[in-house]
Amino acid sequence: MTELPRPTDAELEILRVLWRLGPSPVRRVHQELSEGRTIGSTTVLKLMQIMYGKGLVTRDDSRRPQVYTSRIGEAETQRQLVRDLLSRAFGGSHRQLVLQALAERQASERELAEIEALLDRMEEDGR
Repeated sequence: MTELPRPTDAELEILRVLWRLGPSPVRRVHQELSEGRTIGSTTVLKLMQIMYGKGLVTRDDSRRPQVYTSRIGEAETQRQLVRDLLSRAFGGSHRQLVLQALAERQASERELAEIEALLDRMEEDGR
């Protein structure tokens, strides 16, 4: 799959809503985003139109109101963001990325076990 442009923070918020709710009209996305804060419906509409132009979302024009859908899933978006961060901030060093992430906040026993299992699998695969 072709990598899409990196979403801005605001676009990522909208994508999270679409991943949670599934295909949704702007009004529904606005309702979710405006819980606990003020954000204009025209702002949400404009952001979603920009996201459509960038290819981050698709839009079903055959329905009224138009329904937007995330073009790629949450896991793939996370992978793209991590690849970008790994390259830009850590010079491609997986080790430095993991060490910095672990230094930032205490990992749970379960998280550490998952990390260890992943590292073991990567060693077995020769990565």
